[in-house]
Amino acid sequence: MKPILAVIFCLLAGIAAANPPEGADLSMAPWFHSLQQPGTGMPCCSVADCRPTDFRSSGNHYEAMVNGEWHEVLADKVIHRAENPTGRAVVCWTPVHGILCFVPGPET
Repeated sequence: MKPILAVIFCLLAGIAAANPPEGADLSMAPWFHSLQQPGTGMPCCSVADCRPTDFRSSGNHYEAMVNGEWHEVLADKVIHRAENPTGRAVVCWTPVHGILCFVPGPET
């Protein structure tokens, strides 16, 4: 039942922003769909909600750039994956719920 609720959640949360962001690489859609929220296993949604972004470390947490503004990433939203084909940090965000998931990018 949880996967069905997660799909419904993503559909409802993304109605206003159902289209991928401008310049989105649609070949990445399967990878974005594979992302799951830490602790719950629910999907992070889709290519419409997930996008490569700038990020920075601030103290003991990350911050991600969303719509031109820095947003704090809560520790329970961070996905630590060795495999990240985007080569950048990825943030999955909706206007209603904020940051759903975050995959850090390579740190220099």
